[in-house]
Amino acid sequence: MSRPPAPAAATPPPAPAERRRPGGLLRQRDFRMLWIGETTSAFGSTLTGVALPLVAVTTLGAGTFTVALLTAATWLPWLVVGLPAGAWIDRLPRRPVMLACDLASLLLLLSVPVAAWIGMLTITHLLAVALLAGVSTVFFQTAYHVYLPTVVDAADLPEANAKLQGSESAAQVAGPGAAGLAAQALGAVSGLLADAATFLVSALCLMAVKAREKPVERARRATSLRTEIGAGLRFVVRDPYLRVLTAFGAASNLALTGYQAILVVFLVREVGVGPGVVGGLIAATGLGGVAGAALAPWIGRRLGTARALLTCLLCGSPAGLLIPLARPGAGLAFMVAGGLVVSAAVVAGNVIKGSFRQVYCPRPMLGRITVSMQFLNYGTIPLGALLGGTLGTALGTRPTMWIMTGMAAVSALVLLAGPIRRHRDLPAAPPGHGHEPAGAR
Repeated sequence: MSRPPAPAAATPPPAPAERRRPGGLLRQRDFRMLWIGETTSAFGSTLTGVALPLVAVTTLGAGTFTVALLTAATWLPWLVVGLPAGAWIDRLPRRPVMLACDLASLLLLLSVPVAAWIGMLTITHLLAVALLAGVSTVFFQTAYHVYLPTVVDAADLPEANAKLQGSESAAQVAGPGAAGLAAQALGAVSGLLADAATFLVSALCLMAVKAREKPVERARRATSLRTEIGAGLRFVVRDPYLRVLTAFGAASNLALTGYQAILVVFLVREVGVGPGVVGGLIAATGLGGVAGAALAPWIGRRLGTARALLTCLLCGSPAGLLIPLARPGAGLAFMVAGGLVVSAAVVAGNVIKGSFRQVYCPRPMLGRITVSMQFLNYGTIPLGALLGGTLGTALGTRPTMWIMTGMAAVSALVLLAGPIRRHRDLPAAPPGHGHEPAGAR
């Protein structure tokens, strides 16, 4: 306790090029299985993100606020069960938790087309599915973030996160287009059948992963959930890097979800395009995420991870102001251009932040720290959805799009309030556990 704290250590450089074989991590069987499963699941999730609002709008005639409520229900579990989920994940083996979540999501999504076929589908049913699927997502995502360092070495985490984020972004390109085409040709509920199947594929891939986790120490199991939750929250609140990243995530997600929750309604009723075009437009914007994931490791090496994070988010966020300019015909290019840049910036930032957190945080606390950050980051998502739906109902969808994209444009300024702006690279360990980052000023 008497030892003076040392400055934070720099993020370790990537492994030398000569140690890399063609194909990189995809040559490792365990990571390949995890990657295939996650990619398939991400594809299904993007189908749901478009299919559920389309079912609500085209099949049940839902209004703007009801559609936004679906988004809110999906993310509300982060506020309700997020914190205890992190403590539970730190106590339990993660792969069985992820398998149980895949099975639950499979059954939930199958219930929607079944209810539609027998004429019993209601908005209440859709809301219940969105809410319970959200609970499953809380546990799955928390377990996944903690499980990944078991499958790959610390030096490979940037590549692993880039590949996973890249495939997720590629799924966001294909998924909305597939959902829109399915809704156009067969009806909106058809996309949910494909989504359900993807969770089965994800489960089978997880079962094929051979990496095994170390058992949780008995001393950890003996402590109360309340104590463990408090330890995770205190770590985030007291750490200067995690604190500012959490504040930024909360502000950014509030704004981004505010316009995304009403985007389908805006495109269908304000701009006047059909379900197939809606899927195609959202898919086109997802190409930005593919580019952002592919470029994030390179940008991090060239600029430094701290500078790359600031550059991507400060420069990319204002592009969302192009989206409310969308008009029929050539005016749709505004929506695509704005969405492309925002998607690239957000995904690149997620790759950098995710790799940083997995290296920086103490492994025994990683689940609690991750979910403590996501409690606030994702906790604002249902609030953003409700805000977007309320403003959309009161003011109209286009004015609301201007308000929410404007908020997103300035949200990245939060990052300038912390120590990130003073360094070239994000640290590899909390202050007091290393040495000064290279290039720090």
